[in-house]
Amino acid sequence: MTRAMTSSIGAQRASRSIACACAVLLCASGIVWPSTDARADAEAGKAKAQVCVACHGPMGNSTDGQYPMLAGQPARYTYLQLTDFREGRRKDPRMSPMAAKLSKNDMQNLADYFAAQKPTPIDFKADSAAVEAGRKKSQEELCTKCHQDNFSGRNEMPRVAGQHYQYIIKQLQDFRSRTRTNDAGNMGSVARNLTDDDIRNLAGYVANLR
Repeated sequence: MTRAMTSSIGAQRASRSIACACAVLLCASGIVWPSTDARADAEAGKAKAQVCVACHGPMGNSTDGQYPMLAGQPARYTYLQLTDFREGRRKDPRMSPMAAKLSKNDMQNLADYFAAQKPTPIDFKADSAAVEAGRKKSQEELCTKCHQDNFSGRNEMPRVAGQHYQYIIKQLQDFRSRTRTNDAGNMGSVARNLTDDDIRNLAGYVANLR
């Protein structure tokens, strides 16, 4: 067997492992993504999102680094995160109480609403050396296997391109410390080997992406 064939087989196995891990997380959590027959109510999502503006900004474009950008996030990802907050698999002193009040339809409508919004570029520019170090680290850790080549995410994988630097750092630190664990172990296994510099460089790199 040639080296190229071995590499190709290894990549296919890695992709299958990631897909299986996501499936295991969804099944273990008892989460079922709404069927394609279910129709989200755009106006209901917009109306429900008004309470989100205080933290996440108009149309999900947060201007405060401690709150994530929701505009342009894959609908499935947002829906699953809201479900995890509601069911206690992910915890936050602000989001957990808010999600506890949401119905399944509320979460679906919100997820579809934010997915349809256009992300506004954040006001942040990292040091060029840190950005390059972050780019190299992202390649080393195979970040695009899940987050896509442009880091725009898909399905259960979040969009991290243009996400707030401060927020990215916090999430990577939480995955590393296992404070956040609703990831089927994927992010925890990556983050556990990241240094503080790695985390800052990765955050600088993806925050600068458009």
